Amino acid sequence: MEAYCLKCKQQREVKNAEEVMTDKGLRRLKGQCSVCNTNVSKMLGK
Repeated sequence: MEAYCLKCKQQREVKNAEEVMTDKGLRRLKGQCSVCNTNVSKMLGK
């Protein structure tokens, strides 16, 4: 999966990706940028 990295300012591949549920029941993908290792996340919806 890809997510937008705020540090690189580009869409990057996510490494160590895991899907978590928010308090409101939405799915979220979280992991690290494959280039700069910054934490990135992407909302996936219901």
